[in-house]
Amino acid sequence: MLRTAVLNGGWVELKLLWYSYLDKYLNDSWKLKEILVSYRDNEIWIYFTFQKEVKIIKPNTVMGVDINFDNITYTIVDTNENLVSMGTIPFNGLKRALRHRIVAENIQRKYPREWRYVKGVREAIRRHGGRARNILTDSCHYISRKIVEIAKEYNALIVLENLNKLRNKTNSSRWFNKKLSLWAYHRIQSYIHYKTLTEGLLVIYADPRNTSRTSPLGDELEFINYRWVKLACGIITTRDVITSWNLALKGLKLLTRDVGHRGSMDAPKAPNQMQTQEGMRGKPVQVIKISKTT
Repeated sequence: MLRTAVLNGGWVELKLLWYSYLDKYLNDSWKLKEILVSYRDNEIWIYFTFQKEVKIIKPNTVMGVDINFDNITYTIVDTNENLVSMGTIPFNGLKRALRHRIVAENIQRKYPREWRYVKGVREAIRRHGGRARNILTDSCHYISRKIVEIAKEYNALIVLENLNKLRNKTNSSRWFNKKLSLWAYHRIQSYIHYKTLTEGLLVIYADPRNTSRTSPLGDELEFINYRWVKLACGIITTRDVITSWNLALKGLKLLTRDVGHRGSMDAPKAPNQMQTQEGMRGKPVQVIKISKTT
């Protein structure tokens, strides 16, 4: 129950619906920081912000993460650039969400004028749009949780692509833009970011240029087709693996450049707040307090 003061000395009591996922914030590690209540569009919105102190763990490995339309590929290397582990996590949420998005657009084209005024048509469009958003949200949480679990197992610093200018570099293909509008890159990255920090691990962002065209072994890549490449040693793999591998190596160079030498993986000193992607570019951060709003 939330009791809120209103005008003329009155009070409003709101009975809140509780969800089980919120139980994890009611323990000794999380503290309730603030409650924000707002009223808009005839609805009352209540935001709870929880805060916890985090002790940054010294990383032993570096994990490069490549986010694609249908999968998330990761590669983990140690301080000597040796491979530790690699793998691929299927990502079907975008395809499923895209199907609902296409259905909603087809309904609008079928009823170009009526859809705004016919309640049944408007509700169908709203329903498919809501399903698309829910699928993406659930899929992004699942993918980010799996990545963080793997990073925690190997005590890895996570390296993500800096995708700030992604939309500016895309072509004008209608089909590609439709998928890109639903693309969950930034959402997955933000989920990975805060979930990683709550575990005491670090996240940095690296320049993704040439990561899919450069051999991580320093030799030449033979491109079999758009997806498959062959290393000079004879191993055939995907460009996704090459990208995540190169991201891990870039992250290792950024980290060792900041700490001074490869033999140490201690996190350098940094501001005591969560930094934005732009502010974190190329700089590992040490977080003392982080917040989560629900």
